[in-house]
Formats: sequence, C-alpha cells, structure tokens
Amino acid sequence: MRKGIAFGVAAALAVAAMVLGAFGVLIESGVRAHGAADRYASAAAVVHGSQSVTYVRGSGDNKNSDSRPLVEPNRVPVALAGALKAVPGVADVVADFSVPVVGVPSGGSAVTLAGHGWDSAKLVATRLVSGQAPGAAGDVVLDAGTAARLGDVRVGSDVRLQIDGAPQEFRVSGFGSGGPAGAVYFTQQQAETLSGHPDRADALVVLPVSGGHVSASALRHAAPGLAVATGAARGDVENPAIQAGRTDNLAAYGSLGGAGLLVALLVVSGLLELSVRDRTRELAVMRAVGATPRQVRRIIVREMLRIAVPSALVGGVASLGLGALLKAVMTSQGVLPAGFALSLSPIPVLGSALVTVAAAVGTGWLASRRVSKIRPVQALGEAAVEPTRLPRWRVITGLVFLVLGAGMLVLAFTAGGQAAATSVAGLVVSLMWAVALLGPWIARGGVRVLGAPLRRLRPVAGDLAAGSARAAAVRMAAVITPVALAVSFGGAQLFAQTTTAHATAAQAREGLRAGSVLTSSGPGVPHAAFDAAKALPGTSDVTAVKRTTVLMPVWNLDTSLQSLSAQGVAGGMAATLDPKVTSGSLAALNEPGTVALSKMVAHDTKVGDTRQLWLGDGTQVTLRVVALYERGLGFGDVLLPRDLVAAHAATPLDDYLLVDGGGDLSSLTTHFAGLHLASASDYGRALTKQADRDGLMGLIAVVAIAGFILVGVVTTLGVATASRRRELTLLRLVGATGDQMMQALRLETAIILGVGTLAGAAVAGLTLVAFAAGVTGLPMLSVPPLACAGIVAAVAVPGAVAVLVPGRRIVRRRVLRIEHT
Repeated sequence: MRKGIAFGVAAALAVAAMVLGAFGVLIESGVRAHGAADRYASAAAVVHGSQSVTYVRGSGDNKNSDSRPLVEPNRVPVALAGALKAVPGVADVVADFSVPVVGVPSGGSAVTLAGHGWDSAKLVATRLVSGQAPGAAGDVVLDAGTAARLGDVRVGSDVRLQIDGAPQEFRVSGFGSGGPAGAVYFTQQQAETLSGHPDRADALVVLPVSGGHVSASALRHAAPGLAVATGAARGDVENPAIQAGRTDNLAAYGSLGGAGLLVALLVVSGLLELSVRDRTRELAVMRAVGATPRQVRRIIVREMLRIAVPSALVGGVASLGLGALLKAVMTSQGVLPAGFALSLSPIPVLGSALVTVAAAVGTGWLASRRVSKIRPVQALGEAAVEPTRLPRWRVITGLVFLVLGAGMLVLAFTAGGQAAATSVAGLVVSLMWAVALLGPWIARGGVRVLGAPLRRLRPVAGDLAAGSARAAAVRMAAVITPVALAVSFGGAQLFAQTTTAHATAAQAREGLRAGSVLTSSGPGVPHAAFDAAKALPGTSDVTAVKRTTVLMPVWNLDTSLQSLSAQGVAGGMAATLDPKVTSGSLAALNEPGTVALSKMVAHDTKVGDTRQLWLGDGTQVTLRVVALYERGLGFGDVLLPRDLVAAHAATPLDDYLLVDGGGDLSSLTTHFAGLHLASASDYGRALTKQADRDGLMGLIAVVAIAGFILVGVVTTLGVATASRRRELTLLRLVGATGDQMMQALRLETAIILGVGTLAGAAVAGLTLVAFAAGVTGLPMLSVPPLACAGIVAAVAVPGAVAVLVPGRRIVRRRVLRIEHT
C-alpha cells in the first residue's frame, strides 16, 4: 500500500477509534457515577424507597420488563425507625426531612436555603457555638455565613423565612458550626410539619456505634420492601439527580455510540475498499503466477492489521481526552448534573481499539474477496476494468435496507407519536446503508443527470470528467457514500433539533393565553401566591402549574415504559392556556383522579378510558382520561391535577402562575420573596432555551460524529485521487493538457460532491418529513437556509481541497511516467 494511502487509512481508523472510545468514556462514567455523600458521609447505611419503577408485560417466554428511574424522592415511613434502631450495631436512626426555604433579608435579594430538622444536625457533626438548640416551633439555628447574608442577625433576634406561604418571623435560638453552608435547622417536629408529609421522611439515616458494624441484610429484614444504600450508593440517595439521569444518559450514550459505530463502518468500509482496489493489479499478478485466494486474503489482512492496530491504539488513547472534553461541555451547559464524575480506565481504549481493528480487518477481507476468487487466467484482465454488474449479495442486501427504510417511513407517517420518533433514527441508518450498497447505481444515475450540463459548459473537460466518473462507478460510489453520509446525518440530526425547538416555541406561543407569568428565582412559587393572585381586583383567571416527570406504558413499536414530561395544573385554564384540546375538556382536571394526554402518547386512548401511570415518587395510580390535546411539546405529554403532583413531589411549591386580566401584580412580587413578573413572550423564550438544552447532548454528539465523517470525506477523496495516479498520468501522456486535466478534475469533483450531496439531502429530507409529520406536524418543519448552506460548505470545501490538491500535484509533474505497482 502506498505511503499516502496508508497514512489516510491510518488517520481515518484513529479518528474512528477516538470517537467510539469517547462515547465509551461517557458510558463508563454513567455506569460508575454516584452522587457525593456529603450529609450522609458518616452514615453506615441509608434506608430509602426504591428510586426506579419496573414495568412487566407478557408472561412465560414472552415476558419482558422495563425499568425507569424516578425523579422525585420515594419517601419512607418514619415509624420504621424503631425497628431499625433494634438492629445490632446501630447507634441512632435519623429521619431526614428537607424543606425548601427562602430567607428574606431586610435589604437585598432573597436567599435560597435548605431546611432540616435538628436531628439531622447529627449527620454532619453540627455543634452549637452560641445559643441553644431550637426548642419551639418558631426557633431556628443558622450558621454564621447564612446569618451574615440575612443581615445583622444575633442570637435572640428574628429573621424572616418564606416556606410555602408568606414570609414569617422565626427566632434565632443559636448559631451552629461544622454543617453545610446555607442550612436552617428547625425543631424536628416543625420540620416534619413544614415538609407537608410528617409521617414519611426523605430517608432514614442509620448511624453506627463507634467502631461497630451494621449488617445491610439485617437492615433490609427490619425494613422490608425498602432499599438500603451503603458505600458510594449513599450519595445517590442524597443526590437523586445523578441516579435519575443515569438510565437516560446510558441509553442516550449507547444509542449515539451505536450510531457512531455504524457511521464508522460505512466510512471505513468505503475507504478500505478503495485502498484494496488500488492494489488490484498487484493482487491480480499474484493470482496469475499461482497465489491461492487464501494467500491473497491473508496478505490483505496482515497489511490491514499492521496499519489498524497502532492507529486504533492511538485513537483509543486520544478518546480519553475527547470523552473528558465532551463531559466537561455537557456539564457546563447543564446537560449533566454538577456531581456527575468522570471515570477514566483502559476499558474504552481497548474496546474502541478492538472494534476498530475488527472493522478494518473485516472490511479489508470483504474488499479482497472479489479479486482473490477470480481465475488466474482472468486476473490481469479483471484488474484493468471495473466490473459493470454489482455482486448479487450487494444488490439483495441494498434492496433489503431500502425496503426496511421504506417500512419505517410508512410507520412514521401512519403511526405517529412515539413510534414515529423512534423509527426516525432507524430510517437514516437504513437508507444510508442502502445508498452505500447500491452506490454504483446512484453514481451512474447522477453522472447522467449532472454530466449533460457539464458537457455543454465545458465540452472537452466535461466529457472527460463524465466519462471517467461513469467508467469508475464503483470507485465513485465509495467516494460519494461519506459525502452523502455527512449531509444526511448532519442535516437530519441538526434540523430535527431545530424543528423540535421551533415546534416547542410555536406551541407555547400559540397556546399561552395568559397576559402575565409569575415565576420564582428561588425553589418555587408558594401556593399561597396562587390564592392571593385570584383575590386581586381585575384578575379574571389564574392557573397554577407544577412540573414533574411521570412514568407510563406507551406504545412505541411495542408497549414500553416511558419517562414523560408532565404538568400539574389547578384553577381556571380556559383563559390562560390552550393545549389545543381535540376531545374532552381541561375543566375536569380540577377533579381528583383525572388526566389529560397529548396525541404523542395517547395512541388509541379515548376520553373516558383509564390509564395507569406512576407519579414522580413511584406511586402507581389509575386515572380517568378527561381530555386529549395536540400541543404536547409546549405543555408536556401529560396534564394532571396540581394537588396530586404536589403531594408526590420533592416540594409543594409551584413552578409558575399564569395570570389573565388587568390586575396589578406588583403587590405579589413585593409580598412574596423571590417572585418575578414575566411576559408570555419571556416564557416562550425560556421554553425554547430549555428545548435547546434538552437537545444539546445529541447535538454535541452529532458534532463529534460529524467531525469524524468529515475526516472520512477528506481521507476517502484524497485516497481516491491518489489511487488514480496511473490513470491521470496516462491521460497526460496521450495528449491532454494540464489545464484540461485540472478542469476535468474540477468538474468530476463537482459531480462527486453534487451526487453525494443530493443523495444525502434526499435521505435527510425523507427523514425530516417523516419526523415532522409524526412528531411535530409538517408546518413545524424548520430548516434554516443558512444552516443548510453551512452543512453543504462544510462538506464541499474540504472535499474539493482533498481532490484538487493531490490531483494538481499529479497533473503538474514535469517528468511523466506510468508507475508500476
């Protein structure tokens, strides 16, 4: 293999291993991720409710199950503390309660604090430095830093704290030290009352006797049906966002890693096919002088191993840095929680290297099969001319992928909802494999379409370019595949995101009828503000909204458990929000035991039917469907009664209030700490930013995969041009001038990039139309022209450089001779 071609193949393999390994780093980090055990660090164990729900369907051999994480704390009965204290080695059991608190200083902005019962001070060895422990319902203990933020606070003075109502006066009974910053300690009974669920704690924290050991199995026996966390798992209970995001993140990383693997196989297979085809004459001579097919294949495999092993190892090591960079970017943008730790080990390095080497050896072996199996008498003749007919296996496989893609396209249009969203990813992959396998047919068709105008534009150079492209359809197919892949993959992923963001903003804008929105800069809006807003003169309608996530079986090519965005709503809704109800009425949501579903998750559900779902804390409920609506992106897939959501959430606070009418709301922002008044347009922009943030993980991964595809485009085009050294030199020897040759190369490059771009645009267009039709609605399809031009330019410019620079070097050589291989 020539040095230039070998270098191109090595570069592509190294980048492939780097991208695959980077996703491996993220997957391993997700598997090993645990929240930091700060307040629970001294605990021997933490007894808590299960933080996941398992849905079982079918029976016997057809039995399947899905497990999804919970986003709200699954609380435990306080009454079990006595049984846990009786376990040998247990010194004490603390019922831990968390209360969202907003401190109201005499001057300055509100301060967000974390409230706990005084018993929880034992968890972090908080000691009193002055004053005494809280003894009455109105007493609190603060740390010195919090006291300073609240103003000139001393022992015995009063501070104003807001919990789930208007700010109240509390007496500072003492100052503590050694605890977490921003903590407020109430009496244990007061913390239980303020939490809203006095009989159920966030967790029961087991403290051991000095030097003692507590058996986890004994704790499980004392608290049947509950989970016992020890070691690093204690941090997952303290920081549930880490555990809740782990399942979804692992699924996303696995999906993106699988897409990266398929992309790498497409790019590497075409590149290695070109490199083997460049040696066809040499391999044919070996067959003619007596080499067996096995010997020829063995030579190719050994050569691929010599290139692939060091390249894959270099890329695998570099994947650690790329994985760390992706994790840092995702954390900085809020995609991953702040406590998500990076885990680095040799596993992603070795795994990505093995996959890359296997792909290189496998594709090299497949590419060498044709020339190794021909009869020696035909070998030299076969080496001179490309085959005009595709192998039967390639045609059949390509048609299978084409039919598979057509089936997914029909499914996306007819089924809609979650089934359509799921089928879109498979649609891109299926159609791209069809393009890769049936590429010579596409190449010949593209030459016929684009060759005619080029012949009229440049008769000599155009005819030379079209003839060369038509005669080398197999080589051209290997070149247009990465071009089409770059356009289709980048376009489908990017514009699916812009379509989702556009649809979210449009649905929120069209469905939000309220004149004003009340939000909070703290933990939430007190529900007392809802009652106060309704009582204001001039206010015609007020709706309280509380966001959450629920779990529900949804038909998605098969019935599976899905995490769905949901909102609890209360109050009048006719004048404040319009999710575009198609049947039923939202007014019934003020009744208990009801639910409204978007068309994305409703499937064949009708108004009056019942649906089973799990609330944020894992409580299973069966609710009556009272309405179906269309604007699920703007208002969530599920609408529930607000009180039902609040009773099973981490806090009872609302996320925002929708207010309609001409009432003066300034009194609310003055009376309640942290409240802010926003317009409906501000709310729509916030939703758009949230939609962009939700899609950021996929977008970052797409950039990484697209970067590899671009490397593949440049490398493949460069290798293809370098492998034509004999052909271009022969044309110069028979009389073609340098200018004619460069013109022909430019026009042939235009054909290659044009056909690849059109093929990729067709795949991306079908995918996006299916996505919009099934998920957002065709009018919501958003394809910004500048972004389209950017994708085409990002592929065309480096692609043209990769062809014209080595081509110019070959054509402009002063000493012309046909090289022998």
